[in-house]
Amino acid sequence: MGVEEKTRASGDQPRDHHGSVLPTVNPDTEKSQPPKSSLHPAVYVSIWITLSSSVILFNKWILSTLGFSFPVILTTFHLVFASIMTQLLARYTTLLDGRKTVKMTGRVYLRAIVPIGFFFSLSLICGNLTYLHLSVAFIQMLKATTPVAVLMSSWALGVSQPNLKVFLNVSTIVLGVIIASFGEIKFVWIGFIYQIAGIIFEALRLTMVQRLLSSAEFKMDPLVSLYYFAPVCAAMNGAVALVWEVPRVSMQDIYNVGLFTLFLNGLCAFLLNVSVVFLIGKTSSLVLTLCGVLKDVLLVVASMIIWGTQVSGLQFFGYSIALGGMVYYKLGFEAIKGYAGEAGRQWADFGNRQPVLRRLSIILLTLLAIFFVLNGLAPSYASSIDAAGYLNDAKTKIGMAGGQ
Repeated sequence: MGVEEKTRASGDQPRDHHGSVLPTVNPDTEKSQPPKSSLHPAVYVSIWITLSSSVILFNKWILSTLGFSFPVILTTFHLVFASIMTQLLARYTTLLDGRKTVKMTGRVYLRAIVPIGFFFSLSLICGNLTYLHLSVAFIQMLKATTPVAVLMSSWALGVSQPNLKVFLNVSTIVLGVIIASFGEIKFVWIGFIYQIAGIIFEALRLTMVQRLLSSAEFKMDPLVSLYYFAPVCAAMNGAVALVWEVPRVSMQDIYNVGLFTLFLNGLCAFLLNVSVVFLIGKTSSLVLTLCGVLKDVLLVVASMIIWGTQVSGLQFFGYSIALGGMVYYKLGFEAIKGYAGEAGRQWADFGNRQPVLRRLSIILLTLLAIFFVLNGLAPSYASSIDAAGYLNDAKTKIGMAGGQ
């Protein structure tokens, strides 16, 4: 009997429908399984962008607008708040269970965590000092050089080998930032120096963290890192604050800001670190890169709207070069080409499905571009014109002419 006949014969045999049939899935197990998270990755991206932007704008508002000119004290408060919150999360939640896999000893803490915490403290202090002198828009433009500083520090510390091609790629970022700096209307040298120093300290910190995490024994997410780094950073910043700012600060300065406002500020800074943990788990490095660029652009726009920061056309030109260079450095030409093609297809498909929304999007983008151009071309002396004085002079002249 051939294979085909066997198959046909077996198919002709009646099946016993009354016998017991083993279930393929255990009904009790299927019911007990928790429902999967239905949140779209865009939700995590939106939360991270909102919190990251809010922390920067919040700090600028407290330090500059409210006149609380004590950035080291504010940074120390953030770190003390983070230290307390990470201890509570470690005790009562599972968010910090990753620390149990880290083989942390006193020797490792002193030789690795403390030096990293030292540079972390310096970067935070310099970063907050910058808010007293520069606009948020210009600060974000200068921060575009962070990948360059990280690359240089990795070469200096021997984490990676120098590469001429990579150096030429990141030179575009430096060129763009230099152009943007020349276009800055309210350029303050001390603020510029603070920001560049903060970027250098942050680059050294990131490189040292990269070297630490290269060992499988010390793999940790950002929240676990904060658990270890926050206490030592709080101690270092507190020591600086005791000498530098505490003798000058008064309780009235704190009451002018408001205790509840300071609490919200610390909470916002801590929630940013929590959101980073979820964002890394739900997205890719591409999404993180593009979200960082989008966040920087939104902060520039927010600075223009909230504080009336004037951004020149030369700054827009230089910042565009810097952002383009940063995306090219992190992704590469082939990846950009592939993603651009896919974006074009998605945009065409969106136009076919939602033609009205596509037209509205084009109109809004056009209006936004016109706003940028007009703001950039506006003369720098426009804000110094005394309109009331001109009107009074005009009235006087008209009155004199009428009297004659």
